[in-house]
Amino acid sequence: MLFLIVLAALIIAFVLFLNFNPQFGGKITQAHKARYAQSKQWDGKKFVNETLTEMDMSFGSMIGLIKEQFTGSHLRKPKQPIPIIPFDKATWKSEPEKPKFVWYGHSVVLLQLDGKNILIDPMLGRDTSPIAPFKTKRFSENTLAIIDQLPQLDAILLTHDHYDHLDLASIKKLKSKVDTWFVALGVARHLEAWGISSNQITEFDWWDNLEFEGISITFTPSRHFSGRGLTDRAKSLWGGWVFKTSTHSIYWTGDSGESNVFKTVGEKLGPFDWAFVECGQYNERWHAIHMFPEEAVQAALDSKSNIMIPVHWAGFPLSLHTWKDPIERCMAEAKIKAQKTCTPQIGQIVIMKEETTSEWWKALE
Repeated sequence: MLFLIVLAALIIAFVLFLNFNPQFGGKITQAHKARYAQSKQWDGKKFVNETLTEMDMSFGSMIGLIKEQFTGSHLRKPKQPIPIIPFDKATWKSEPEKPKFVWYGHSVVLLQLDGKNILIDPMLGRDTSPIAPFKTKRFSENTLAIIDQLPQLDAILLTHDHYDHLDLASIKKLKSKVDTWFVALGVARHLEAWGISSNQITEFDWWDNLEFEGISITFTPSRHFSGRGLTDRAKSLWGGWVFKTSTHSIYWTGDSGESNVFKTVGEKLGPFDWAFVECGQYNERWHAIHMFPEEAVQAALDSKSNIMIPVHWAGFPLSLHTWKDPIERCMAEAKIKAQKTCTPQIGQIVIMKEETTSEWWKALE
């Protein structure tokens, strides 16, 4: 009898956790499904990629993954926190006609274009596993405090709803700094659950385009997936962004496996001055949704991008490779393929035509 009581209590606790933990975001309603059904990417139950996308999650593969978790783990993160250069307000405000950006590690970028401040995938929290018993801590410290340093924002953009891109703690701090949100189709329900008005949110399907303050913004396809809980896998869309003005063009690939879409984006909307390309957290088991560094370089080339900025690294140990492996492989391939790169320190302001390629990570253990 005691066993049954304990079991029932555990089941009730688990159900309450799934239903009331705010980390999971908004629940899907019939109205949501009706909206999603208008998308060509919705198959009636979920969003799908343009090409077959499968991951090796067999029992044998999972056993191997567990074993590898205990091998070389000390190399998956730096021995000391990665420093962040303090935000320089004066430099940021100067010459607003020149595009500039600040990378804050992983996939967080503050972009200024035509004087407008745009924040992309603002996951500035300290942990990408807020619902798990084991933490996945950030390589830099006190990153939520960066939000207090940021200028007033004109828009926030979200590529998809994974925890390493959409963070509840960050959204809570950002709500008062912006009133315009551009997000992948299906992501609005999370923001609404966290207190952001639906009137402030615009959802994008693939290839949707909008003119914003003189900037043409297009949501582009990628090869990935989505989900924050046990029942919402692929129940919101994923993708990248293209920003175009009369004088500049910028591409943000979003998380993606190797795909023909980079060439398609380049043909339709390129060439690009800058391409922020996903480069990190890859593994043979999930190669279909996270490309290898060599493929990231090819994505920049395929999309007709002048300068490649590798992102999705130096933030969290989300895979089994060493923390430096993404950038080292990327730089080696970029040299072979003659692809220009820009590798700023975390927090460094980069101004177009003044890009630098430093190897700052070599000074860190």
